[in-house]
Amino acid sequence: MAVLKVIEVMASSSKSWEDAVKDAVKSAGKTVKGIRSVYIQDQSAVVKDNNVTEFRVTCKVTFEVYD
Repeated sequence: MAVLKVIEVMASSSKSWEDAVKDAVKSAGKTVKGIRSVYIQDQSAVVKDNNVTEFRVTCKVTFEVYD
């Protein structure tokens, strides 16, 4: 039986929410091994001069805990 742990990470991108999620997983993967899934908890954006300049996500990353 596997034991899983969930951490919460936040990331941003100037391109898209999808790019922000990919960056969150890639960054978490540098120190966390065995990532199984990511759940997008929240999305937001920064607007300047009527243009979206930054996409932000809050993600829950699930990974397996090894002995």
